[in-house]
Formats: sequence, C-alpha cells, structure tokens
Amino acid sequence: MDRRLMKWAMVSLTLVQTIQALDNGLARTPPMGWLDWERFRCNVDCVNDPDNCISEKLFMQMADIIVAEGYKDVGYEYVCIDDCWLAESRDEHGRLMADPERFPSGIKALADYMHTRGLKLGIYEDFGQTTCDKYPGSEFFLQQDAQTFADWGVDLLKLDACNLNAADNDYGFPIMSFYLNQTGRPILFSCDWAVYQYYDNMSIDYAAVAKYCNIWRNYHDMQDSWDSVMNTVEYFGTNQGGFQQHVGPGSFSDPDMLIVGDFGLSYDQQRVHMGMWAMLAAPLIMSNDLRHIDPKSKALLQNRRVLAINQDPLGHPATRVTPQGFNSQTLSLWTKPLIKPQGSFAVAIVNKDIQGTPTRFSIRLADLNLSNNSGYNLTEVFDGLAMGVYSISKPINISVNPTGIVLFQAVPV
Repeated sequence: MDRRLMKWAMVSLTLVQTIQALDNGLARTPPMGWLDWERFRCNVDCVNDPDNCISEKLFMQMADIIVAEGYKDVGYEYVCIDDCWLAESRDEHGRLMADPERFPSGIKALADYMHTRGLKLGIYEDFGQTTCDKYPGSEFFLQQDAQTFADWGVDLLKLDACNLNAADNDYGFPIMSFYLNQTGRPILFSCDWAVYQYYDNMSIDYAAVAKYCNIWRNYHDMQDSWDSVMNTVEYFGTNQGGFQQHVGPGSFSDPDMLIVGDFGLSYDQQRVHMGMWAMLAAPLIMSNDLRHIDPKSKALLQNRRVLAINQDPLGHPATRVTPQGFNSQTLSLWTKPLIKPQGSFAVAIVNKDIQGTPTRFSIRLADLNLSNNSGYNLTEVFDGLAMGVYSISKPINISVNPTGIVLFQAVPV
C-alpha cells in the first residue's frame, strides 16, 4: 500500500482508539502449540506425498495426537497453519479462500474440529500483496481479512511481512491489530513486524511492537541445527535494542519454533533448546512430526517442571550474567526470576564447547546475583533431583556436557 495512505489510515486509527490496541486479554503466559512450517514447509504435493502435504488432513492428525498423547494436558493448545494454505486467488467478493483440493472442508470446519477437541486454530497471512510463497496477501484487505478470520473461528493470526517495504510495518501491523480487536473475537496476534526491520538494519520501536502484538519475531527463522539454536540464544543474550524489557504478560518476544523431535539436534542439544526457550519466556510452538517422534523428545516437550518455568505468571525473560573471571567463550549463564514460588529463580548454564568432555567448575549463587541471606533450596529441573540447600557464598560444583545444559531452580529458604 502507498505509504501516504498507510499514514492516513494510522491517523484515523489514532482518532478512534480509546484504549491500547492489543487489549485482547490473551497470552498472559507464553502461548503453546504446534506449527507446520519448520518440519513440512510449503509441501503442496498431496498427490505424491499425501501424508506430509499442507492439508486439512495433516492438521487434523496433529490435533488428534496433541489431545490423545498428553500434549494438550500440559498446555499445548494452538494448532497453527503457516504459508501455502491459500487458494491462488480470492473469490469473486475479494474474500480469502483455502485451497479447495487440500482443504475441501474449509477453514471454518477445521476451526470447529479444533474447538470440539479443546484446541485453538492458528492461521497465516502476510501484510504484503502476496505471502512469502506468492499466495494472496492482505495488502488493501486488512479489515476484510480480519473479519473473515473471525467469521471462520480462527484463534491466532500469524502476520508475515514479505514483499513490501519494512518501514510500512510501523503502520500496517497496528492497523491489523485494531481490526482484529474490532471483530470482537479474541484472536492472538503473532507479528513478523520487527524481524523484517532487523533484516534491513532498521531502528525498531519495540515499545510499539509490544503494544500491538501478543508475540513478535525479531530474529532469524529457526532451522534444524545446533548453530541456529545457539545463534538465537546468543542474540537474545545481547538484547540488541533493549527488546527484552518489553517482554511480559500479554506480549512476548518469539525466538521462533521448537525443533525438539526433528533431525538436527542431539538429545543434549534438545535439552538446551527446550530449557532456554523456557528461560526466555518464549512461545513454545512445536514444529515437528508428532506422528513419528522419539519418546525422549516427547518427554522433553511435556516436562512439567520445565514448562512451569516457561509458564511462570511473572512472564519475565532470563538475562545473561557474566561473573568476574568467568569463561564466557565456553559457558553461558542465565537467571530468570519466578513468582512461583515467590522470590525464586531459575538458573541455566549452557556449555557451548563442542569438545568431547564435560566442563567442570564451581560457582556461588552470589555470583549469579541471588541475594537471599538465608540461602536457597536447589532442585535440578529436568529430572527433579534435589541438589540441597546452599548459602549464597557456598560453592556449587557443576559439570555440563558439551553442547549441554544444567538447569536448576533456586527457592529461598
């Protein structure tokens, strides 16, 4: 859309708004669910690959597994469609349509399928004229598309920003947020607003992004590799532009999908991925094939102690700490304040080293800025093993596997 028109639309939006645009009451803790993109991409070949193509069958199967195999019980509730669900053109009234061959029942029926199982449906669109894979975008149709999604019973909208000037995101995403609210249906708004401005080395107004978006991407897409996981963790550690200060209930920075259960990570690396997404207060959106998943990966995804750290109502992301004399080239230390129990912390220690022996060292809670003079009761999180009570000055002896993690909770005594 012409930027002048966008600016006039933004002026109109400002005049009619009397409350914060994203006053939808959603995402009070990081959303949890499943998304097809990382694992299935834009596979539309349902003739030769009917079990893995982007179709209503795939999403129904994943929904059934989420319910039957315990994922829903621990909090995974959104089943999300990414790009390539659309027909190649809009209907005669300008409305979006699902591909009739791959989604013969339509999106409303698919949403109903989710709702009868206690789940929610997420869908994808793009703020540009076309989506990233060249299907019809929402440019010039924002209000109509928002109403269409509401009429279908959609519960989450992921809005991408391909094929347009990233500077226009500052106008378009707030407008879409407003139109979503105007429908009267609570629709969680997932924004790719900031990430395209990051790609273009632009200054990002994170206060505005957090104001209008429930979850928001601001770094590269997650790929099925250790390097992708660690590059993302390091970026969140640098906190470029101070984006982490805008994270909290209602609006969470999104480091992208969970690839636990895919092909690229060892078991230790999957623990790092799961543990650090919990520490970062990240949305936990799996992208894997739940029909064929290793039991150890499934157990990680459903680990209630790890999920409790992610879902802590305080909604505060972890920060990276570097004690004096600490070897930050090898190890990365993180602390996350928790409200359950009051005054407690989660602590993560990640070994970035790829050499074949665990790293051993000692650290004190005081080095991690924990200050309760009566000490803390420590529990290892993944396995729930008691570590004992430590004063803030008592050394804790730690051993961390290569590309592994130690994650523990410290509860004040």
